[in-house]
Amino acid sequence: MFRSLRRTLGVLCAAAAVLALPLTGGAHAATAPEAVAAEIGAAEAGAGYWRTSGRQILDASGQPVRIAGINWFGFETANHVTHGLWSRDYKSMIDQMKSLGYNTIRMPYSDDILKSGTMPDSINHADGKNADLQGLTSLQVLDRIVAYAGRSGLKIILDRHRPDAAGQSALWYTSAVPETTWITNLKALATRYKGDSTVIGIDLHNEPHDPACWGCGDTARDWRLAAQRAGNAVLSVNPDLLILVEGVQTYNGVSGWWGGNLMGVAQYPVQLDVANRVVYSAHDYATSVAQQSWFSDPSFPANMPGVWDRYWGYIFKQNIAPVWVGEFGTTLQSTVDQRWLAALVTYLRSTSTHGSDSFHWTFWSWNPNSGDTGGILKDDWQTVDTVKDGYLASIKAPGFPAGDPGDPDDPDDPDDPGGPGGGTAACTAAYTVTSDWGTGFNADVKVTNTGTTPISSWKVTWTWPGSQQVTNMWNASYTQSGATVTATNTAHNGAVAAGGSASFGFGGAPGGGGAPSVSCAAG
Repeated sequence: MFRSLRRTLGVLCAAAAVLALPLTGGAHAATAPEAVAAEIGAAEAGAGYWRTSGRQILDASGQPVRIAGINWFGFETANHVTHGLWSRDYKSMIDQMKSLGYNTIRMPYSDDILKSGTMPDSINHADGKNADLQGLTSLQVLDRIVAYAGRSGLKIILDRHRPDAAGQSALWYTSAVPETTWITNLKALATRYKGDSTVIGIDLHNEPHDPACWGCGDTARDWRLAAQRAGNAVLSVNPDLLILVEGVQTYNGVSGWWGGNLMGVAQYPVQLDVANRVVYSAHDYATSVAQQSWFSDPSFPANMPGVWDRYWGYIFKQNIAPVWVGEFGTTLQSTVDQRWLAALVTYLRSTSTHGSDSFHWTFWSWNPNSGDTGGILKDDWQTVDTVKDGYLASIKAPGFPAGDPGDPDDPDDPDDPGGPGGGTAACTAAYTVTSDWGTGFNADVKVTNTGTTPISSWKVTWTWPGSQQVTNMWNASYTQSGATVTATNTAHNGAVAAGGSASFGFGGAPGGGGAPSVSCAAG
């Protein structure tokens, strides 16, 4: 969204008058209450990968599901990690989200986290907080969040929020991050989480806006064509994912929220090589973000369903595809905003009446530090804003099956050959004598992850041919039995990404021993 702390607010044009669209009848009309009760009571709804069917999203067994979640931002900022970990343990955050009835996390990120060696900033490790995140790269922290969310029964939607941490972009590419990089990184994430159905989909780019167009045919500006290129690239490596496509700002001269205008879908739908994968995503906000003409309409808020119908609601109501309101939020300070949120919640359809035959949503935001909306949490990162959370009660939906810690889809499972990145854990070590003065010597050892999946620990072993003894060691701990030395990682350098490396050094005596052969074991 465009919040004051994160980007400059654009000038939005007033929209033309709007007309409400009726619900279509037939099989997709309101569900009978007894059918809804049976649906909500389905114990395993949400298992596996999902697909679309008309306006609904179905799980692997064909049961309808409803995304009812929260945005937890930070990976797209200069911290390169979800915010709030300076205050709390990430597991306690996810536990609290689940306890409040949210079943999905939309996780914004920037392409910066895909750069080799990008490390997170501002994670608190005191008193055991986030202990298992020490020394991890940003991507490895994301792995841990995905793994814990999956074991907790929450789904993850990855949101390519920005090309880099500097700020939002109107188009899906910039001079620094071209389209080729965007697509390469989308494919890398799709591959990383292939086989892990916790990650159900990718939101291809956050809030395209002017000069982005929909259906204009200009490949440099036509977001619909770009979404097709990127969506097909993602599906070429992971065909099970949902492809979530936001709108633009302006279509045929009618403007609205950034990413919130999906009017062009009627004439120019997104067409992908794999059927039943497209979910359209709208963003909608209140006056705490920006003024719009409809807020001052004399009939407000009765006019709002017509506004939403015109921009994006018709896609659901005409059974074209599922619609997910990926962002909506407000500080709730003004009466207008309170009336807006109440009207929107009603429009999104209560779960008790309609079950999963409803709009999907992720509220902005979990974080309290969103400048023009605030969050579900208050500034202490602990206390829930019960008033704001209470507005969402009727549209919250059942959670999903918790992942089995021994599940082969679990990326934290040490026996998993097919978690993020796939393959098995493997490493090699290179031993180099850096100086030798006869009575003593110094050496460095470089550990390289030669597997295709991240490792969380390593152990290096060698046996000297002579009487050498380690006198001191840094960036590793060791034991020595006779001539055999075993060195293991410290807390800060045990995690090594696929293709990455870690190093340690030591002093020993006497010199003249040369470099023995070494072995490396990865964990």
